[in-house]
Amino acid sequence: MKSKLKPFFKVLLKLAITVAALWYVFSRIEVQQVFETIGQSKLFFLAGALLLFVLSKMLSSVRLNSFLASIGIHISQLANMKLYLLGMYYNLFLPGGIGGDGYKIYLLNKRFDVPARRIFWAVMMDRIIGVLALGCMAVVLFCFVPGMGSYAWYAWLLIPFSVFATYLIFRRFFPYLLPVFRTTNLQSLVVQLLQLLSALLILLALKETGNLESYLFVFLISSMVAVLPLTIGGIGSREFTFMLGAQWLGLDLNLSIALSLLFYLLTVFTSLWGIIYSIGPGLKLDK
Repeated sequence: MKSKLKPFFKVLLKLAITVAALWYVFSRIEVQQVFETIGQSKLFFLAGALLLFVLSKMLSSVRLNSFLASIGIHISQLANMKLYLLGMYYNLFLPGGIGGDGYKIYLLNKRFDVPARRIFWAVMMDRIIGVLALGCMAVVLFCFVPGMGSYAWYAWLLIPFSVFATYLIFRRFFPYLLPVFRTTNLQSLVVQLLQLLSALLILLALKETGNLESYLFVFLISSMVAVLPLTIGGIGSREFTFMLGAQWLGLDLNLSIALSLLFYLLTVFTSLWGIIYSIGPGLKLDK
């Protein structure tokens, strides 16, 4: 009985954190002004932001397929993209940003004769590589944020250290994934660059041209926080991080939340297409 109630209470806790974070954020902003700002955004730039986001997710699915191939799971790139989109769809509703990954692991384990543990680590390493790229890009932008001082450039030392540490983890615990380490790292950098440019276009859509490096730095940090399984679908944690970052760097709080919400809406719009593969006969993982 206790084992059945434990997952329920975990979901309830994450739901409570989501609601609390959103309440805290929206109680400290001018909600009407935020939605007025969003309503006045330029559609041309938003369309460009959506295109770049979709491209980033397509490349992310290619990166995941590289990891899957390393453990003996060979599926067509089209089937893999459908699987990735299905995972994004489930991520909207399941706790944290990793719920959809759990469903992908389940489907792959059911279809292929590969241990679930090995599939799990391949998917998790795909996630970790993505977070590594986020962290490296955040370090670069941190050096250009006004007011950080000349000492900020020492933060660059974190980049080779974190990459080398990740390489050692791969070499020690996941040697079968090592052949794709370099390729997937490069893919991750392109993925995060596309999403960073997507956020930049959202800022331009909101008619913001000042402090761009500061807004984008907070965006990268919020993206890292949103990966953590703290809230439902990552919503709430991103907005809460944006609020703290805006207060720390003296940014426009309403504009920051507008950026966060618009990026989330792009994610939702893209992810909802995954519903196509969650109904009917289900997704076929063709080789």
